[in-house]
Amino acid sequence: MKLFAGSASFDLARHVASILRLKLGNIEHHLFPDGEQRVMLKESVVDEDVVIIQSTGMPTDRNYIELFLLLDAATRNGAKSVTAVIPYVGYSRQDHVFRTGEARSLEVMINFIETAGATRMIGFDFHSIKLPELFTIPVTHLSALPLFAATIKQNGWLDNETVLVSPDMGGLRRLGILADMLSGMAMTSVEKNRDLATGSIGASGVHGEVKRRCLIVDDMISSGRTIVQAAEILSQNGAEEIYVFATHPVFSEDAEKILQESVARRVFVTDTIVVSENKRFEKLEILSVADFIAQAL
Repeated sequence: MKLFAGSASFDLARHVASILRLKLGNIEHHLFPDGEQRVMLKESVVDEDVVIIQSTGMPTDRNYIELFLLLDAATRNGAKSVTAVIPYVGYSRQDHVFRTGEARSLEVMINFIETAGATRMIGFDFHSIKLPELFTIPVTHLSALPLFAATIKQNGWLDNETVLVSPDMGGLRRLGILADMLSGMAMTSVEKNRDLATGSIGASGVHGEVKRRCLIVDDMISSGRTIVQAAEILSQNGAEEIYVFATHPVFSEDAEKILQESVARRVFVTDTIVVSENKRFEKLEILSVADFIAQAL
């Protein structure tokens, strides 16, 4: 096996390589002044099982293009198989057509992944459970929920004063899986409304019992506004301690600022997306998914 890191996932790939006792493959990556990219694999991959780790968070389009070029380079240079490890799948919220005239953007990205040469795909906590169905190649759907369960247990939050909270009704399936890992912990949800034209989301109410300690669980944090609004509603309904768990730290706009200023005590995320120094904040704690990737390979 030969393991290569895209520029969006270098630290994560290095961690995976360390676990597997592999050396990261050498890549030459050049970004031209006009924004075009060139990649070159600096070692032979003939008849090798190649693994490319590249997340597709911001800048999403640039990271996708780099991924496509790396996949093509491996395929074009004789790799026996090419596994695309895409910890965070960009465009995953555009998994279907919301309004007439729109493109099905996620399907377009998936077509490019396959056309570029991927023979297998590995990812984490897909926004849509139907995402694997859009691929024709094998897909391994990993989850950070076991990491979250372990963190909850380590903090001693397995008690009758704690409830798991989904910031929307669509996350209840994910929440149920985590609840089962925690001996059937209680669950509730916050009602969420989405503006189809702008994509903006707002929280409007709670379905279920609010307990003293609330653990909000979601697949990603983008602008952070949904999480902050959910935390505010929970606080207004009696929650005294609020913690947030989300796999993918997209952190668009001023997410780090509003999360730090929110009523949430801590925000747990993973390293599926690199959180740059200017996006880090005091309440943030980053957990690593490297072990899960290593096991899947």
